Amino acid sequence: MTPSRDITRLIEIMAALRTPVTGCPWDLEQSFETIAPYTLEEAYEVADAIAQKDYLNLREELGDLLLQVVYHARMAEEDDHFDFADVVEGVTRKMIRRHPHVFGDEDGKKAEHVKGIWERIKAEEKAEKRAEREALGLAEREAGFLDEVPTAFPALQEADKLQRRASKVGFDWNNAHLVLDKIREETLELDEELQKDAPDKARITDELGDTLFALANLARHLDIDPEEALRRTNRKFRKRFSEIEKHAKATATTLDAMTLDEMEAAWQAAKKL
Repeated sequence: MTPSRDITRLIEIMAALRTPVTGCPWDLEQSFETIAPYTLEEAYEVADAIAQKDYLNLREELGDLLLQVVYHARMAEEDDHFDFADVVEGVTRKMIRRHPHVFGDEDGKKAEHVKGIWERIKAEEKAEKRAEREALGLAEREAGFLDEVPTAFPALQEADKLQRRASKVGFDWNNAHLVLDKIREETLELDEELQKDAPDKARITDELGDTLFALANLARHLDIDPEEALRRTNRKFRKRFSEIEKHAKATATTLDAMTLDEMEAAWQAAKKL
């Protein structure tokens, strides 16, 4: 089998990998549940390549992410749920339907018009999906107001989206200063737990989680993406720590051999760069 620019070849490769007896033993053992973590990982690697502006790597990571889609579609086809063509047809139908200002005759010259169109069509799609599930005899549990927020999101992103959703019905602080007060309250409660003679790990975990949740809320009030804010700090930490490594090499020593004071001095020097 040879490489190809045609998506059909990728579908054929996946089918061969999943063919009993002649396929790959590892691939044959996989399921939706075991592959899902790899799907998330590949999505993060795509985001990282974009952040690094490494477009050669982005091409490869997009291919890896596409492979995940083909993988899930193949397993679904084996179980007679749907196939890759159904996935493509579904998303093309959705994009055409959600953009009548591009593919139809609705007015979408302004952003607010597009948003209104989008929300109306999404509501229609939900109603149709419910009807489809009922026709197939699939159980439809009563959805809670927050159920639209996927639990598979990274925790910080989930916290941000949960609070955005709750704010739509008025469950929210009036301004960022009130959120800051909440953060101070949570850190005090965390400190109280830490000061106990026998700190309770579960209680400390709860109080730390409450603090992080409040910090995510503050980011929302400041119109800042908490994930991006933390990623920026992570990148900053990487850059400054690399300066400590450079300092160690320049002074013919190692990170293990450096004292904390020496590391702190190198860290402070890196902050000035």
